[in-house]
Amino acid sequence: MRSLAITLAAVLAAGSAQAKTLAVTPGANAQERVQTALLDAKPGDVIELGAGRYDFTDGLSLDVDGVTVKGAGPGQTILSFAGQKGAGEGLLVTSDRVVMRDFSMQDTKGDGIKAKGSDQISFVNLVVEWTGGPKETNGAYGVYPVSSTNVLVDKVTVRGASDAGIYVGQSRNIVVRNSTAEFNVAGIEIENSMNADVYDNVATRNAGGILVFDLPNLPQMGGHSTRIFRNRVVDNDTPNFAPKGNIVANVPTGTGVMLMANKNVHVFDNEIDGNASAAVILIAYSQTFDDKTYNPLPRDIVVRNNRLGRNAWAPAFPGGAVLAKALGGTVPPVIWDGVVTWPGSEAVRVRLSDGPVVNLNLPKPGAMMEANPQISPTLGDAAIEEPKPVVLPADQDKLIP
Repeated sequence: MRSLAITLAAVLAAGSAQAKTLAVTPGANAQERVQTALLDAKPGDVIELGAGRYDFTDGLSLDVDGVTVKGAGPGQTILSFAGQKGAGEGLLVTSDRVVMRDFSMQDTKGDGIKAKGSDQISFVNLVVEWTGGPKETNGAYGVYPVSSTNVLVDKVTVRGASDAGIYVGQSRNIVVRNSTAEFNVAGIEIENSMNADVYDNVATRNAGGILVFDLPNLPQMGGHSTRIFRNRVVDNDTPNFAPKGNIVANVPTGTGVMLMANKNVHVFDNEIDGNASAAVILIAYSQTFDDKTYNPLPRDIVVRNNRLGRNAWAPAFPGGAVLAKALGGTVPPVIWDGVVTWPGSEAVRVRLSDGPVVNLNLPKPGAMMEANPQISPTLGDAAIEEPKPVVLPADQDKLIP
């Protein structure tokens, strides 16, 4: 066994020593030349994309472990998919230990950059945008890791996604930091995922700023343990432009933070201001589903020590105007639908210290017409242990934007 380990170490060392830089420059046949570099790369290689504009007519893909794709910087190296004929993503990554950094990606027909089933996937110093502004026909997700582990999104800007700008789905061990999401339907979304830290980001001019959801009938469910802290979630006022039928099409314009059907989510030390529907909404999943393992209720939720400005003066959710009128013209910034019973669910616990808070006391998910609102300065005092900080592998965490 020892000799095998030594042999493997020698092979890895030799591979690293042979790592090379594959330089690609702008110009004709960019599609073929960039894709060829992605196919020819070996573990440890760097694909270096020089400054300039690259025009593509199809998507790109990478399926080699340990590759870095590096540009000259956002705004310097621009990957344009305005001429893309297919509806797929701009760049699909299906390998491990991949770093995508220092370039811009524009106008993909589908998602921007998607990573599927990757371990140690890093998105660093990128801009992904749709240059025609918010439109239903834009791609769904800008940066889109799914079914992945050890996810880093650092200093990324996404504009114009018709679903979520930065979307992490069905993944584990996630850090989203120093990033900006603007003019998307949802700015940053953590969905059906475990252990996520979302901090030092700006979510502004979206329909909804930061969302933490859990949905039924997906390969990974039971999302839990997310910390949202030190973010600016301000002025989310872009009308919801999601295609009809998408779950985020139900996100009210003017939502700061929305937590749905997830567990152990802590929202603290954020600036949340200028969101017309609500600063923070806790809500149960209300659509029909047949997944008996699914729990639609948000539970073990903490909202504390945030700096709440003016929020919730024009709630855009169904029944919001009626509710505001009943409460004297406006609603409290923190809204909980108050659903606490579901077959098989553990006890629903909350600690909502940033008030005032309105508990709608709904008897079941989505029963807005049966609301019995009660306002209180704070709500709940459950001792809910905060998730431990997410720790990424050292060589991934030290990547510098």
